[in-house]
Amino acid sequence: MDERLRPEHYFDLSEFDHRELFEGVKFVWEAIPRIGEYLRSIIKPEIRGEVMEGAFVHGQVFIDEGTVVEPGATIFGPAYIGKNCVVRSGAYIRGEVLAGDGAVLGHASEFKNCVLMDGAQCPHFNYVGDSVIGFKSHLAAGVIVSNLKITRDEIVVKVGGVEYPTGLKKFGAIVGDEAEIGCNTVINPGTLIGKRVLAYPLSSLRGYYPPDKIVKVRQIFELSEQKRV
Repeated sequence: MDERLRPEHYFDLSEFDHRELFEGVKFVWEAIPRIGEYLRSIIKPEIRGEVMEGAFVHGQVFIDEGTVVEPGATIFGPAYIGKNCVVRSGAYIRGEVLAGDGAVLGHASEFKNCVLMDGAQCPHFNYVGDSVIGFKSHLAAGVIVSNLKITRDEIVVKVGGVEYPTGLKKFGAIVGDEAEIGCNTVINPGTLIGKRVLAYPLSSLRGYYPPDKIVKVRQIFELSEQKRV
């Protein structure tokens, strides 16, 4: 099997409290449809952190100690929010969301059926659906993880010239540990991003990106004289 398709190619799971989610997973995207079931099996609803006045929490939700949910944030369960996280004002957690310790779920950002590993940051104006975001990875302002093809058919991943049907109609991205994705980037459905990848702002990412690479965007600007009336 191509090792570029396995969870270990993207994430260091050795210290992740929820590595059970990936047990028996052959292809990394196979963890995505398991998120909801896993959360329902582990969550005992409890709020150990601070939910500030004006925030809304409903359903099967666990919020660990040191975490702050700011006014205007909305959390629908099942959702598990680890220690020392920040759920910023305007964040919308739609359910089936697992956030590890120290994660940032940002202002005017929406999350559904996804995993944010420890230290992952999606701090403002992001959409993350049907995806896994790795340790200490960062989606800059305006990064959108698109999880549904315009044609609404099955998402197929292509790596090394080989196509792999995923069996999924909704699959956003796998973003490896310590990846940095620049502002206003669109990550297209079924994209695999390796560890420590740096993507320039305004990228349109699709396919597979090996670890430790820089994805550069080149633009051409043209200046012309204004015509005065």
